[in-house]
Amino acid sequence: MSYTVSEPSAAPRVPVGGSLAELREHIGAAARLRRAASLDDWLRSIFPSHLPGVSLVAVGGLGRRDCAPYSDLDLVLLHNGTAGIDRIASGLWYPIWDARLGLDHSVRTIPEALSVAVDDVKVALGLLDARHVAGDKALSAELVAATGDQWRRTAVRLLPQLKEISQTRWATHGELAFLLEGDLKEAAGGLRDLTILRGMGRAGIADTMRPAVRAADLRLLDTRDALHLAVGRRVDRLVAQERGTVAELLDLDDGDALLRRVAGDARTIAHALDDAWRAADRLRSGRRGLSPAGKSVRRPVARDVVEHDGELVLARTAIGPTPDPTLSLRVAAAAATVRLPIARATAEWLATFSPPLSAPWPPAARAALVSLLGSGPGLLPTWETCDRYGLIDAWLPEWARMRSLPQHHPIHRFTLDRHLVQAAYEASSFAREVDRPDLLLIGAFLHDVGKGLPGDHSTVGAPIAASIATRIGLPPADVAVISSLVRLHLLLPDVATRRDLSDPMTISSVAAEVGDATTLDLLHALARADAHATGPAAWSDWKERLMAQLVSRVHTALDTGALPAPPQPDPELLSGDLPALHLDGDRVAVATADRRGLLGSVAACLAMHRLDVLSADASTVDGRAIVEFVTQPRYGSPADPIALAADLRRVAAGDVSVTQRLRARPPLGREAAAPRVVWLREVATDAVVLELRAADSAGLLYRVATALDEAGAQVRAARISTLGGDVVDAFYLEGAWAGPADRDRVEAAVLAAV
Repeated sequence: MSYTVSEPSAAPRVPVGGSLAELREHIGAAARLRRAASLDDWLRSIFPSHLPGVSLVAVGGLGRRDCAPYSDLDLVLLHNGTAGIDRIASGLWYPIWDARLGLDHSVRTIPEALSVAVDDVKVALGLLDARHVAGDKALSAELVAATGDQWRRTAVRLLPQLKEISQTRWATHGELAFLLEGDLKEAAGGLRDLTILRGMGRAGIADTMRPAVRAADLRLLDTRDALHLAVGRRVDRLVAQERGTVAELLDLDDGDALLRRVAGDARTIAHALDDAWRAADRLRSGRRGLSPAGKSVRRPVARDVVEHDGELVLARTAIGPTPDPTLSLRVAAAAATVRLPIARATAEWLATFSPPLSAPWPPAARAALVSLLGSGPGLLPTWETCDRYGLIDAWLPEWARMRSLPQHHPIHRFTLDRHLVQAAYEASSFAREVDRPDLLLIGAFLHDVGKGLPGDHSTVGAPIAASIATRIGLPPADVAVISSLVRLHLLLPDVATRRDLSDPMTISSVAAEVGDATTLDLLHALARADAHATGPAAWSDWKERLMAQLVSRVHTALDTGALPAPPQPDPELLSGDLPALHLDGDRVAVATADRRGLLGSVAACLAMHRLDVLSADASTVDGRAIVEFVTQPRYGSPADPIALAADLRRVAAGDVSVTQRLRARPPLGREAAAPRVVWLREVATDAVVLELRAADSAGLLYRVATALDEAGAQVRAARISTLGGDVVDAFYLEGAWAGPADRDRVEAAVLAAV
């Protein structure tokens, strides 16, 4: 069979660079249509002419005519058994590759395409976007019609497979609405989920593409257009360094405004998909809310709330001319407790007709809020539903400021609003450990309400939390506890990781701040809930042990007034030949003849063996210099104890070769704000604390300890606290350090070492 290929035109290209106005011309629905038309024309120019029984079909973004500037092409070469189809395909694909365009391609007959789609839901969804580009129009039209018909017949059977695939994807990529660097396509609430919504709508399962969803779709596509243009290549993850440029291209105020818009759109899409999955589940299970006698089945769940067809709806008696102001909270509490969704019509009715709550709240409303916050796994989906329909704003006007507010510190995985709800969820795990679980839940929910406002968020947030607690009807004594929990919620983790817990002044100062055992237990539970809600980098077994040790000692001080006795060095280090070593799990101790610089030298050796120091103590006893470290492997694998011991003995004997090796390595710190030194007086019994806040890097403790030693400062103890890529290292310096000149000299030495 012979065929001819017309002279191809040049492949469409997106301009690189250009002014802001020029780049903006490539963003938006009109630009996407222009790109699709240009690609269609080019593909027709390279497609063989006068070739019956063969057609080129676009799927994916080109099929929908919403291709981004650097999207791949998804193409199907359709044929009816034409001879030489492989040669035809090669003649078509190679010009596309030569043009350096990404290509996902297949060659199929209509029966082959339908056969794959009947078992593979991803293929079935992709074919729903099929659109004729070139060749035999009748053949393409036959595929489009057959695909739509087959999908309507098989969609319900394929949906469980689709849901399983989606859940795996969400577990990998997270929820776009709450991520600081989310994938616009693959994360939950992203563009991939819009494809699912369109497919479920095409199957007649639910009204999935309502106006709000369509608007969210367009805005996310615009964001992806801008991201491609900002980076100059295909990319779907909106990383921090690109946010400013993308926001500018979209004419938004800043990167935070962009994140909040993306979060709102992702939540709209995710919520619509939740509704669609429930409709699909009802369709698959055959539920129609009817009894065998054909009457509607409504199961009472709570006062004024019944279950109907797997969802919660209002009892008929609850709907009247003057609804109970507490009704929306009680419905939410019931939904979270029994882990059933609130029906869309019910949520819309509550948002429209629920009267405002009085101030202070009635007891029933306050009880419902506590039940909602303590409901465990049911809290997160229920809260999200209430937020999407505006119920949260009616309960807490402050919520609008916190919704989708980014938290830019790398240890945070969620936006502020999700972090607060997640903290309440995590706090429910500790409710049985405290005397007032209700105050724990409310305190966890409000602990960061000061974020986003000028000043220290703990200090700023305390009066805001007190105002909310007063409004919801807590008595003054409980309001004072909530205020203290918010103001002090960082006290225990900060002290546990940055202070010497064997110092009596550390324990007495915390006891004075906390005041009583009930508040101490609440703060302990809140700190753990906050850390778990923040992300993996905010918590570790070591921090847990330190905090438990601190709480135990403060409890003793509050109960009996007893303070910890000064620590005693390991007896094995006080006798016998020198140098002496003690390696025991995460603990490393070295004793040698009294000399300066031992702390820094041993720290260098530990850094060479890829051990991070969590704490260090130094002392001199009977002419012996003793340093004791608690360490953890930097990359998870423990150090070789034989090699480590050999190097430690050489260091203890004064061999400088180990430290010279570390000096030869440049510090591999990240670009960050300038390091800062803070002097803290009257926080230690016999020392002044120098606190270093800087970017983390290998060998940092060695460099700083050496600088302190060379500046004449004697380090009694060091506490190393790492938060993401930053450190807050506290060094206990013996002496008063009252003179500003001496402090300035030491500070300059430390900053130079960093």
